[in-house]
Amino acid sequence: MAKSLLEQLPEIVARGRQQAEKILESLEGRHRVSLQTREWVLPSKDTRDSDWIAAANRRAHLGEEGTADWTNRLIYGDNLLAMAALLAGDEHTPSLRGKVDLIYIDPPFDSKADYRTKVSLPGGPSRPSMASGGLGLLPIVELEQRPTAMEQFAYSDTWSGGTASYLEMITPRLILMRELLSDSGSMYAHLDWHVGHYVKVVMDEIFGKDFFANEIVWQRTGAHNDSNRFGNIHDILFFYGKTHSRSFFQTHTPYDEEYIQDRFRNAEEETGRRYWLNTATAAGPGPARFFNGELRSPPPGTHWRYSQETIDELINKGKIVFSKTGMPYVKQYLDESPGRPVQSVWTDIKMTKSGAERLNYATQKPEALLERIIRSSCPEGGLIADFNGGSGTTAAVAEKLGRRWITTDLGKPACMIMRKRLIDQGAKPFLYQAIGDYQVEVAKSAMGRSFRVGDLSGIVLSLYGALPLQPEDNPLRNLGAVVYGGQKTLVLVDSPNKLTGDATLRKAIAQRDHLLGGWDRVVVLGWNFEPSIGRSITALNDARLEVLVIPPDLLDRLRKRGGIEKLRGQVRFSSLQYLTIKPVRRVPSPPTPLPQEEGSQEQLRVTLDNYVLLSPEAINLDDDNRKKLLKVANAEPLALIEYWAVDPDYDGQVFRSVWQDYRGNTANDDDPLRVVTSAEFSVPRKAGERRVCVRVVDVFGFEAEVVQVVAEPKA
Repeated sequence: MAKSLLEQLPEIVARGRQQAEKILESLEGRHRVSLQTREWVLPSKDTRDSDWIAAANRRAHLGEEGTADWTNRLIYGDNLLAMAALLAGDEHTPSLRGKVDLIYIDPPFDSKADYRTKVSLPGGPSRPSMASGGLGLLPIVELEQRPTAMEQFAYSDTWSGGTASYLEMITPRLILMRELLSDSGSMYAHLDWHVGHYVKVVMDEIFGKDFFANEIVWQRTGAHNDSNRFGNIHDILFFYGKTHSRSFFQTHTPYDEEYIQDRFRNAEEETGRRYWLNTATAAGPGPARFFNGELRSPPPGTHWRYSQETIDELINKGKIVFSKTGMPYVKQYLDESPGRPVQSVWTDIKMTKSGAERLNYATQKPEALLERIIRSSCPEGGLIADFNGGSGTTAAVAEKLGRRWITTDLGKPACMIMRKRLIDQGAKPFLYQAIGDYQVEVAKSAMGRSFRVGDLSGIVLSLYGALPLQPEDNPLRNLGAVVYGGQKTLVLVDSPNKLTGDATLRKAIAQRDHLLGGWDRVVVLGWNFEPSIGRSITALNDARLEVLVIPPDLLDRLRKRGGIEKLRGQVRFSSLQYLTIKPVRRVPSPPTPLPQEEGSQEQLRVTLDNYVLLSPEAINLDDDNRKKLLKVANAEPLALIEYWAVDPDYDGQVFRSVWQDYRGNTANDDDPLRVVTSAEFSVPRKAGERRVCVRVVDVFGFEAEVVQVVAEPKA
C-alpha cells in the first residue's frame, strides 16, 4: 500500500537535506554555479529628461559595476541555482551566506493554475491620434503563449506527484534560504490552504519550532460565494527567525473613529487633548518604586512597568494620575499614540485591482503587504531577497523604502515585468543576471555529477541527426557528419561553457575546408552567443556556413521524456533572430551649465531599422496564434519589440544600459503597444570611436543585439 503523505514527510526532508548538502559542498569547487551579468540597468525612462542633472547622474554610474559597495540584482533562472551562486559568491560580491536580513517567498501553491502569457500586439498600422483630441483606438491582436518548455517542466516537476513532489521541490530551497539568512534575519513564506500546513511542518524541521514567530492570516479579499463551504478569502504567511535575536520593529495601524471614541474618552479641560489611562503594572514580580516621595509596592504578582527614572519623568510631565485607591495610572494621549500595534490577523490590506500599481500579473501582491513585512523585519539599509519574484512587488517596495534587494524568477515574462516596473519607478542602477552555464548545471542534475561536456555534445549530434566522427578526428567529441543527397555536411556542437562567436565560426570554416579532405558545408550548433554574432555572420558572408540555436530546454525535455529516442525528430534547432539599426549619429551638444570640470557633452541618436524573428515555430503557440503572429511580424516587425536599451560605450562584456524604452512607457510616446523607434540622449563627450550597442527583447523574451562603431564627429 502506498505511503501516506505523513509517512513520506521524513523521507522528503531527508532527501532535501542531502540535495542541499551536495550544493553546499560544491561551493568551494572549481565548477561552482556562477551568475552572468546580462545587463547593468541605469534607469532613464524619459528621453526628454536629458538635462544636466540627469546627464551628470548617468556619468557618475558609468564606472565598473563591481566598485560600488552593493548593486541590487534581478536574476533570471531556477532559484535553487541562483541561491547556490549567491552562497558561492563571485569576483564582485563575496558570498552572501549569513548576510540576508529578510527573505519573503510567494511560491506557486495552486496546482490547477494556468500560467499562460497573454501578448497584445497592434493589429494595424494606425497609431493613437493626439490631433483628434484623444488617444484613439488601436486594433489589437491578442496572442496566448503557453509557458516555455523550461517553465512547463519546472512546473510539472513541482506537481507531478501532487503535494509530495511540491514538498520535494521546496525543501532544499528552504534549507539554502536559511543558510543565506543572517542571525538576526527573518523568513516569511506566503501560502494558502492547498499546501500551507504541510510546508509549516517542513519549516519546523528546517528552522526549528522554537524559532516560529507567527502564523499570519491575511484577508486578501471580501466575501466569496464558495459552494457548500465558507468562502476562502485569506492566505497565510509563516514567519520564522533564524535565531532568537531576529530583528523586529513594531508597526501600527491608524485608530478608527469608533475605537477613538471608546478608548480615548477623557479630555483635558485646558488643552482639549484626548487620552486614556493605562495601567502602570505588568505581570510578574518586581521591586517597589517611589511615587511623589512615597514608596509603593505593586499589587501581588505584578511589577511596575517603568524604571524609577521614567516614573519621575512622567510625574514631572503630569502624566501620572492616581485613582481614589491611590493606584497610579499613566495618561496615553491620542496625539502621541502611533496607532494600534499590528496583530497576526491582517484585514486592512486588499488586493490591488486597478490603478498605477496594477500590472495584470496573475499572482501580483499589493505593495502595502510587502511594506508591512519589510518595515517589521528589515532594518533600514538591510538586504531583502525574494526567490519567486513574480511581478516584482518585493523589489519595488524595498527600493522605495531604502533597502537593498535581490529577486529571482524562472519565467522570462516575469523578469521583463520586473525590469520594466523598476525602470518605471526610477530605481537605482541594478544588475540583470542569469545563471552561468545553466545547461551544464541542468545536465549534471539530469545525468549525474560525472557528466562531461562531450556527453552532451554527443546527445546534441544524435538529435540533429549527425553521426559522430571517429575519435582520432574528433578528440573533443563535438564533431559529426550528415550525408544526404550526395552532399557532405560537417556539424560542430559548441560548448555550453562558452559564447559562440567569431573565433568558433572561423574554426568551423577551416575544419570544413581541410578536415578529412573537405566538406560541402558546415553547421554550427550553439547554446549561447556573443552579442556580435550577427555582425560576424554578415562579415564572413559564407553561404556554406549555417548557425543554429540549440533549444535551451533540451535537457529538461530529455530528462522528462526519458531518453534520446523519444525526442528524436521532435527537436528543432532554430535560426538566430537579428536586429538592424540605422547609422548612429553623434552630435556635439551646445554649451550647458555644467561646471567646467564636468566636461562637455554630445548627443547620440539611435534609430531601430528592422527586427527579424526567424523562428516563430520555436515559440510555444498553437497554429491560430502563430498565424496572427506572422501577420504582425510581416506587416510591422518592430511591433514585436517589448524592450530596448542602449549602451553608448560597450566593452564587449557587460551591457550598461543608460537609456531604455518599453511598451507601455507613455513617457516617451502615447502608444502603449509599441516602443519608440528612436532614442536621443546626452552622454559625456568622448574622443575617438564609440562602440554603441543596442539590445532588444521581444514580446516572447528572445534577445538580440547589434554593435555599431561610430567615428568621432568632425569639428
